[in-house]
Amino acid sequence: MTQELDTKLMKTRYGFQQVGGVEVFYREAGPSDAPVILLLHGFPSASHMFRDLIPLLADRFRLIAPDLPGFGQTKAPPRGTFDYTFDSLADVIEGFTDAMSLDRYALYIFDYGAPVGLRLAMRHPERVSAVISQNGNAYVEGFSDEWGPWEAYWRDPSAANREACRLSLAPDTIRNWQYGTGADPQHLSPDGYELDISYMARPGAEDIQLDLILDYRSNVELYPSFHSYFREYRPRFLAVWGRHDPAFVPAGAHAYQRDLPDAQIHLLDTGHFALETHAEEIAMLIRAFLASDKV
Repeated sequence: MTQELDTKLMKTRYGFQQVGGVEVFYREAGPSDAPVILLLHGFPSASHMFRDLIPLLADRFRLIAPDLPGFGQTKAPPRGTFDYTFDSLADVIEGFTDAMSLDRYALYIFDYGAPVGLRLAMRHPERVSAVISQNGNAYVEGFSDEWGPWEAYWRDPSAANREACRLSLAPDTIRNWQYGTGADPQHLSPDGYELDISYMARPGAEDIQLDLILDYRSNVELYPSFHSYFREYRPRFLAVWGRHDPAFVPAGAHAYQRDLPDAQIHLLDTGHFALETHAEEIAMLIRAFLASDKV
């Protein structure tokens, strides 16, 4: 393969894949025959959160990052004609992997991408060669003490409790709490959070997110099933975790070792959106982790 072709393959490509009534937007880079890493983003972001990581790994891997329904550029039906639940998100991404002929991949899971990706892993354990969790929680130990309004909403989905969760979607919360907490401001680009804020301002976006906030309780209910999957199938596991995350604390990273004793845990000096400040460090850890793995 020539250097010119190498450079071309490393450039990010963009496309849409129809999955039922959902048109899934995705970004992709790397050779088509390279080991695959499926990158699943979190709340309130989209696949643009991987914009710095993808070029750092595209010489060695085929990286594919879809936007979940209700996020980014994916075109999904409106509320009332599509159920905005985590089961539904997993159904769409499962259909996406089928349509893209992804029969073997390492999972990179972050935030909301964790319960989506782990649903896929339980449905198709033979497809998952490894799991990379970047602040992707699967244990109650991982919750900080900042979840009060969401937990109240889970217990009692009243109009008042739903409205109380709307603060989680506000521009200042996204900018200062989700992105800013624990991150070095000199290395935190505004690109990510300003795009997230823009997406959240679209008509209907907040109600979709409030539906998903309510359904997040289904993920907690599935934690024991996720743990059983870990113990039965023993996927190779790497945690790259922003230690100052205001939502998911480091105990959530270390908890994986209870069910996966060989899990590698790395705590980084940053916050929830660790890729915004530590993409190069995370890329190096992934390279070392997957160096001998046939993903």
